[in-house]
Amino acid sequence: MSHLSERPEKPVVGVSMPHESASLHVTGTALYTDDLVHRTKDVLHAHPVQVMKAHGRITALRTGAALAVPGVVRVLTGADVPGVNDAGMKHDEPLFPDEVMFHGHAVAWVLAETLEAARLGAAAVEVELDEKPSVITLQEAIAANSFHGARPLMLTGDVDAGFEDSAHVFTGEFQFSDQEHFYLETHAALAHVDENGQMFVQSSTQHPSETQEIVAHVLGLHSHEVTVQCLRMGGGFGGKEMQPHGFAAVAALGARLTGRPVRVRLNRTQDLTMSGKRHGFHATWKIGFDTEGRIQALDATLTADGGWSLDLSEPVVARALCHIDNTYWIPHARIAGRIAKTNKVSNTAFRGFGGPQGMLVIEDIMGRCAPLLGLDPMELRERNFYRQGQSTPYGQPVLHPERISTVWQQVQNDAGIAGRRREIAAFNATHPHTKRALALTGIKFGISFNLTAFNQAGALVLIYKDGSVLINHGGTEMGQGLHTKMLQVAATTLGIPLHKVRLAPTRTDKVPNTSATAASAGADLNGAAVKNACEQLRGRLLQVAGTQLGANASDVRIVEGVARVLGNDKELAWDDLVRTAYFQRVQLSAAGFYRTEGLHWDAKAFQGSPFKYFSYGAAAAEVEVDGFTGAYRIRRVDIVHDVGDSLSPMIDIGQVEGGFVQGAGWLTLEDLRWDAGDGPHRGRLLTQAASTYKLPSFSEMPEEFNVRLLENATEEGAVYGSKAVGEPPLMLAFSVREALRQAAGEFGPGGVSVELASPATPEAVYWAIEAARKGGVPHDGRAQGGSEVPADASALSHA
Repeated sequence: MSHLSERPEKPVVGVSMPHESASLHVTGTALYTDDLVHRTKDVLHAHPVQVMKAHGRITALRTGAALAVPGVVRVLTGADVPGVNDAGMKHDEPLFPDEVMFHGHAVAWVLAETLEAARLGAAAVEVELDEKPSVITLQEAIAANSFHGARPLMLTGDVDAGFEDSAHVFTGEFQFSDQEHFYLETHAALAHVDENGQMFVQSSTQHPSETQEIVAHVLGLHSHEVTVQCLRMGGGFGGKEMQPHGFAAVAALGARLTGRPVRVRLNRTQDLTMSGKRHGFHATWKIGFDTEGRIQALDATLTADGGWSLDLSEPVVARALCHIDNTYWIPHARIAGRIAKTNKVSNTAFRGFGGPQGMLVIEDIMGRCAPLLGLDPMELRERNFYRQGQSTPYGQPVLHPERISTVWQQVQNDAGIAGRRREIAAFNATHPHTKRALALTGIKFGISFNLTAFNQAGALVLIYKDGSVLINHGGTEMGQGLHTKMLQVAATTLGIPLHKVRLAPTRTDKVPNTSATAASAGADLNGAAVKNACEQLRGRLLQVAGTQLGANASDVRIVEGVARVLGNDKELAWDDLVRTAYFQRVQLSAAGFYRTEGLHWDAKAFQGSPFKYFSYGAAAAEVEVDGFTGAYRIRRVDIVHDVGDSLSPMIDIGQVEGGFVQGAGWLTLEDLRWDAGDGPHRGRLLTQAASTYKLPSFSEMPEEFNVRLLENATEEGAVYGSKAVGEPPLMLAFSVREALRQAAGEFGPGGVSVELASPATPEAVYWAIEAARKGGVPHDGRAQGGSEVPADASALSHA
């Protein structure tokens, strides 16, 4: 077993415990960025000046009327920026634009003594606009050839030969929705200048180092003149990886110009209309199967709705291409990716980061093609699983492919699939207007940042004279339990009880140049860095203990806060050991570092091994559907998920449950709508609140929800044998969508291909039922040597 994955005697990792801030969360005493406003004197409040047109050049911006509003102190415009007027890493996102690029684009910010005064001041700002044509939908962008950024192409094998060898070839297209993050805490920042002229920014950000970098270049400062701190976030889900930087920069600019603290906090409507979403996608595809239903070739084009600027769209598309295979071996593939430029908010990272979009395409294909091949969907999926020695279309060997089958089989056993399917068949035979279905889907998700350089982390660990320990690391806490795991890692590595360890807020002046807490890599990267720092400290303390106990340092173990010599009764308490080390002038602080080994990626050739490992999982979902309305309920869900040897089982099970529910929301409920008409509100987001944007609630939860972590699953080369958990479970929700597809098919004759819109709202399910009743896409003579479904017959029908 590798040094990184080996666990010592009586580890604190692997013990189920609640979130380190759980009691603070439920009692309302946990502090978030905006709570700090009430502890800060003389704060100014910022309000955006939004232009409610989708596209146009600003011809006049008059701020005089705003300055006349009582309480207004200043209006920030592009003329006030001392550095670079840009909030993005691609330099394509002007902080104060001279061209409005989406409905609700902020072109100036008003600072005032109260938020209401700032709001009234913003309403008084006069903006004249030379309106221009806008592109709102993906179809419009494709028709207008409106694209930006890279156009990656992933090739493997001989695609044309693969289709020639295929007994069955199908084509189709599929468009599916974007998704709003809807974190409980909206974007927030609080900035002030200290007595030395240093800028200090409190920000609800997943990427403090990049927030620091953007603030510095907007203000014309060096990074060492800017400190960014993140206490915690009330949810992030990727929406606070890139998007917080501009809001932090506005607060910092206001503080720099006025000499007073400045607060930016978006209300819910502003957050919804100004911040990016999960990328909606459009896919066209052609797939070939042999006579046994095994995939021979896949040719697909994935188009992502990037919005008005690039943000993270390029790596999102890259990850979508890298995950279109999911758990299936595709010997011949040609997958193209592109980014549509539309006049909408700039879409950004969202849990799964393109992986869900790529995987949804292949799962939709499998669900649609199984009836046409005369195969049960479970059987079709299982026949195409990766086997030992096979590689992905981008050339990475799939290690531990047996885990795909292991979790698959364990879910079947746990859920009693065979018996329940017989019960469902009997129910459906006697219920003409209500149908049930049970679907099983699996996942394979790569862990690491696509950009190799991001796979590094640092930590700073301090031991004080009284034996207490303070750890700093570069990861941020957004409710996912990262800090809890880091406390467990530190206590395990040092060999001390958990209560002796405390964690400091994430700050750029403690650990520099950190990567975003994203890509599910937070525990992998930061945990290894914390472990490295603690190992340095433990090594020094073992030398001291060996001298005190008259033994070699290699014979000393620190377990549960006591240093003992192997083979005898000599021991030294942790507090005494630390105190002794201090008086011997032994350094009691250490900076840890970790870089993920074994990664390589050629972005141009789209080949390499970009991931440290793959996480696996499988889920079975049973649904019941009403044939009159399309309304449905999720009767039961069973999940087995691979997190290696869990660092914190209670945290991980919570993440699996939460990820699944968020995925089910994306696939079945959450339906973002934009005004694509030619009227005065073209480009306006129509679903601007929880009243019009349906989020999962208790009523959408499975009536029975069983989650189990895969056992005996140590991951070599990862911190204490664990695996990432944040993103992969979201894709387990494919099982719900596939169950709904199968239930809709039960209303029609056998052997029909059911097309299902995404999100599969009750309305969409109703129309899928109606299509199934009319025969859907029929099975057309597979025995005669193959079948071809024309693109128009297999296209997604919009409910």
